[in-house]
Amino acid sequence: MATATGDPGPPQPVPTDLLQVHPGGVTAEQAGARAAATDWNARASMERLRGAAARVDEAWAAYLPRLSAVGKYTRLSKFTPPLLAFFPPGVALEGTVGGSAPMPLTIPATTFPLVLDNWLLEASLTIPISDYFLRIDQNYTAATHSQDAAHWDVAGTRATALANGEVAYYTWLRARAAIVVQVQTLNDQKTHLRDSNNQFAVGNASKADVLRAETAVWSAELALERSKNLADLTETQLRVAMHTDATEALLPGEDLESSLQPLEGGVQPLIAEALTARAEVKSAEANAAASRKLAESAKAGRYPVLSGFADAIEGRPNPRVFPAYPPYWFPTWDVGAQLTWSPNDILTSNGSVADYESQVAATEANKNNVRDGIQVEVVQDYQAVQEADFALQSTARELTSAQEAYRVATELFNNGRGTYTTVSDADTQLTTARLDVLNAKADARIARIHLDHALGRDLRRANASAAPQGTPPPSAPPPAAGGRDFGRRY
Repeated sequence: MATATGDPGPPQPVPTDLLQVHPGGVTAEQAGARAAATDWNARASMERLRGAAARVDEAWAAYLPRLSAVGKYTRLSKFTPPLLAFFPPGVALEGTVGGSAPMPLTIPATTFPLVLDNWLLEASLTIPISDYFLRIDQNYTAATHSQDAAHWDVAGTRATALANGEVAYYTWLRARAAIVVQVQTLNDQKTHLRDSNNQFAVGNASKADVLRAETAVWSAELALERSKNLADLTETQLRVAMHTDATEALLPGEDLESSLQPLEGGVQPLIAEALTARAEVKSAEANAAASRKLAESAKAGRYPVLSGFADAIEGRPNPRVFPAYPPYWFPTWDVGAQLTWSPNDILTSNGSVADYESQVAATEANKNNVRDGIQVEVVQDYQAVQEADFALQSTARELTSAQEAYRVATELFNNGRGTYTTVSDADTQLTTARLDVLNAKADARIARIHLDHALGRDLRRANASAAPQGTPPPSAPPPAAGGRDFGRRY
């Protein structure tokens, strides 16, 4: 840090270790794979997929005939049953016994004894005959389409997490490399301040030149501090994306100097590839197919329902046995078919059909909206790759030119033939050129990540690296304690 007397102090060592590749360090591919495997949005999508799979099982169960059973015990209240007379009162009857003379006969009134304890066991089997053709198969197909849509939602969410993880990785590398650039700039400014003091001592520079050099040193130190803070932030973002523990070492396993795959093919074939491969389009198509099947199922409410049934009854006493006394277990059965229909169901069905058909139309419109967005996204990312590749070449020439301009301006100033303004402008251009080269290298890699995601090429990688279903991702690490400690490492 510069002192109040204008002494710039010794130059800082350039932290080239920040750019060093460590064996076993983290690569962009590993960062993306871990982000895809531990993403919370992907976990939420997996739970929705699990619910969709359960609804498929529920729809399949509707194919089975409905079997129900009832076991029932009833205790009846006791009362005096009425007498049952066989003949009206006042009617006299006569009869003979063994050929004797007729004699009056008396037939007393009778009654049926009460059965106060009633037991019933009943089993029923119902077969929805018409629903097999008009409702059940449609509902099952709709559930499978919804499950397919949920599968694509999971795949798309994981692919997005993978791309975000890889972008976070290269953003982190860019921030680390920016620290190196800012340290170089700070050392250059300290050199300028020392040269300004020397030139002022021999009368070739003014006090204003010295003060401007001091200001430049302070500005460079501020820029370095901001770079360290940005590196701290990007490391935290990368750790959050990967869900790594705060104590786990995070060292780069690759740098920004590796060769890049050249961009191949025109934009129109790439658009066609994206429209075929993107998970969002496939999910919308599956949801639309599910809504169509639900609309077909809703139409079944317009028609009569035919079903078959069978019942088996074991009662003590059996309700079909008369009289019910003496109470004993007695089995009976019945079998038949029934046809039911209500005109009110037509109105209800028409409303449901219209609702599902509107959902189909809305899903189709959303799918077309997604397709339009994908086309624009592919063109933008394609152009971004082209611009980034061009920037790699242009920034390399820019850096060469800035280095030469800086060398010339410094020599002229040290020989008393130039001004500090020229040196300061050259130094600013050199710093800008260094950062432009750094940004071009990072942007070229990030642009390819975005293009691969726009084309749907990262789907297979994202889902191949995903954690097994049901495995929860580790908790996100807490913020690193003492962000200033991060800066002091450099």
